[in-house]
Amino acid sequence: MSDDKPKAEYLRFESEADWHRAIERLVALPGRELRIFDPDLSALRLNAPERVALLEQFLQTSRTRRLYFAAHDTEHLTRYCPRMMRLLARYAHVIQINRTHEEIRHIQDSFLVLDAQHYVRRPVADFYRGAAGLNDDAEALAMRSRFLEIWAASFPAVSSTTAGL
Repeated sequence: MSDDKPKAEYLRFESEADWHRAIERLVALPGRELRIFDPDLSALRLNAPERVALLEQFLQTSRTRRLYFAAHDTEHLTRYCPRMMRLLARYAHVIQINRTHEEIRHIQDSFLVLDAQHYVRRPVADFYRGAAGLNDDAEALAMRSRFLEIWAASFPAVSSTTAGL
């Protein structure tokens, strides 16, 4: 009996460039739901044309794909990321951006998790040291569960319209 499941793969990174390469690799993988938590979303380069194009490609690949963002502070996104805001306007039906409640604002890591199989994580968002895990069902499921706990302690915060509708 053969096991067709891909072998888990791990990648450590120490620099901002490696962090962004890990994100690009993660987003290019097949998957349905990309969940992103970052304290203020600023390190994610959400106004860079190539990052927004990557997220748009992710969404265009399938009508079932979804993006979920959770952050303590969304001001960087709304003030300095017009490209991401345009993407949100175009795909408002599949992108949701929440802001955390005050009681969990002490959380200071940053991570992305694709379905419950792949993740990229920085244990401390102020530093670019971290790891990516591909085909790691156990850790990715734990990261997804952690995101869902953060999501449960958050509320919709960013709308594609100025009226917030």
